[in-house]
Amino acid sequence: MKEKKENRKEKITGGDYLALGLYAFAGLGMEVLYAYLLEPVLYGAPMQDWSDTQIIIHWILTCITWGIFAFILIRKSGEKYRFQLLEKGKPMRLWQYGLCVLFILIAFVTDYIVWDGFKVYLEYVNKGLLLFIFQYIYYAFETMLFLLIIVFGQKACEVWFHKEKIPYGGIICGLTWGLAHIFTKNLLTGLLGIALGFAMGSVYLLVNRDLKKAYVVLFSMFVI
Repeated sequence: MKEKKENRKEKITGGDYLALGLYAFAGLGMEVLYAYLLEPVLYGAPMQDWSDTQIIIHWILTCITWGIFAFILIRKSGEKYRFQLLEKGKPMRLWQYGLCVLFILIAFVTDYIVWDGFKVYLEYVNKGLLLFIFQYIYYAFETMLFLLIIVFGQKACEVWFHKEKIPYGGIICGLTWGLAHIFTKNLLTGLLGIALGFAMGSVYLLVNRDLKKAYVVLFSMFVI
């Protein structure tokens, strides 16, 4: 008797989850296409010479793109792979909250040293209120895609290696994010990106894989 394909259970592999993480990374990369190829042609000027209005338009376009990528990936992971990202995680213990606060403090001190001052205040002073608001909306969408890289990278490696206490997602996020910043910015920024990616992957495990809690902590680490 011929077996019907529709009755077969499709095996979900680590590669399936890794592909979702790489799609999230590709979503982040769309900004590069906008900033260095599309928009310079439209505006007739390189990114560093854009007006405030053009910068805001760039951030809005980027955020819309990132939002679409995030929505599609979260929906696909649930419908096709039965990996429900928005489910509430297990209750956290006091020491887990304490370590999350510690990670935020470490990120704050690191940024304070790199920026030679309080990052949020300096960005507000340098950009003004309007640009400051739009930039932090931009950061909010960027954090979501970084988190998805961590989540899918973590799941992929857990399927492959059957170990759940190693922050694989942070390693993958750190490498992709860090290498991208080495090529687009400088070595120091890239190395800091690798370290921050690993830390954010550790936070995801600390909050018991609760996407909402992880987002709050990661956004705090990213922007403070």
